[in-house]
Amino acid sequence: MSSHSAALSALNPNPTDSCPLYLNHAAVAALPSRVSRHNSPSSAHFVSRLVRTCLPGGTNRCIVMVCERSDVFASACAIARAFPLFSRRSTSSRRTEKKQVTIEFVIIGQDSGFASVQCLSNAADGVRLAARIVDTPCNEMSTDHFLDEIRAVGTELGITPVIIRGEELKQKGFGGIYGVGKAAVHPPALAVLSHTPDGATQSIAWVGKGIVYDTGGLSIKGKTTMPGMKRDCGGAAAILGAFKATVKQGFKDNLHAVFCLAENAVGPTATRPDDIHTLYSGKTVEINNTDAEGRLVLSDGVVYASKDLSADIILDMATLTGAQGISTGKYHAAVMTNSEQWEAACVRAGRSSGDLAHPLVYCPELHFSEFTSAVADMKNSVADRENAQSSCAGLFIGSHLGFDWPGVWVHVDIASPVHAGERATGFGVALLMALFGQASDDPILNQVSPLGVASAVPGEQMERDCKRRRLV
Repeated sequence: MSSHSAALSALNPNPTDSCPLYLNHAAVAALPSRVSRHNSPSSAHFVSRLVRTCLPGGTNRCIVMVCERSDVFASACAIARAFPLFSRRSTSSRRTEKKQVTIEFVIIGQDSGFASVQCLSNAADGVRLAARIVDTPCNEMSTDHFLDEIRAVGTELGITPVIIRGEELKQKGFGGIYGVGKAAVHPPALAVLSHTPDGATQSIAWVGKGIVYDTGGLSIKGKTTMPGMKRDCGGAAAILGAFKATVKQGFKDNLHAVFCLAENAVGPTATRPDDIHTLYSGKTVEINNTDAEGRLVLSDGVVYASKDLSADIILDMATLTGAQGISTGKYHAAVMTNSEQWEAACVRAGRSSGDLAHPLVYCPELHFSEFTSAVADMKNSVADRENAQSSCAGLFIGSHLGFDWPGVWVHVDIASPVHAGERATGFGVALLMALFGQASDDPILNQVSPLGVASAVPGEQMERDCKRRRLV
């Protein structure tokens, strides 16, 4: 105990400060005591970093997290990110040893009573599921394999997925998904999981980009930009992980998860620049860049959510543009929506969940002219790459719903936050669970939801400086 007290007194709260205890069998680490207004009060990114770098060796490990109740959800998801599931290291490697990690939360502050931790367990499982899918290479995560993942979640939840794939996509008018994936060995697919509880008052659809590998198509990527394109299914993976966790926790409204799956491959039947495809919206698109494929599959997905699922709220999530990292950086997803209220809610949900988000410009009357085509309703890539690329990519998707669509549409670009170095982060799961936590039966999700209980919290309190927290 004396060494523990001495270590605590020696710490200064900053993102890298830690102190080893007895023979390096334990360590105590401090988180920053203050964060800026665009960061999470939980310091979630620092939590993940500290766990990865400070956790002592051994097969049985224990983490004690001291924090306020409002930071428990974000901290649990941050810790989960530090323990990825996917590995193909040989059995001779010591890193293949299975480890058991026990996590204990010590709640400080006024609201320090006991609460069920099942929500935290489900959220952590969802984060790790999403990260595992994103980390898995395409030879093990083709569209067929991804459908197996969807079926497995459906079986666990008692839901039978709707699957439209291959030539059936073409026959039913899904020109975006079919056109992107038709050259691959494994056919493209649209898959849907639907949770429809009694008493639901609205319908919500999450639409995920599931490009299991992106070569760029005939507008092919180079040898330095193609590695890592197994991560182009990050949006669909996050939605699958979030759907599983959210439904398990009890969700009061209709919730549909729509997966737009394809491999953007090169082959004799691949889409060519200058080809024109008719999407599910009925609008025609002149292809001027086959590497701008995500917006094509998502456009089919959001229109399906509107037409066939009668969704009131549609959120699409995707690793859509490299420009996202330039717009909002490596840690903040880029958010665009037709609703100012939902824009603010996304930012607040990002802060409360640790999956940070920041708005993009929403101004279709200025930007949509970038897609002007002489022979079709629009092109699929901008004329001027220096004019709000990430915003324009989102607007392309929104245009197929229609800019006068009366529902709520939210676009989330997670191209950079989906990975940290060479590992997937499972980004998006916590954000979705928090953003829609108002419709959950779980008190933890109600607390982190910006549209539920948390909306009663005064703005000054949301902007408060964080109290000193330590990760032991």
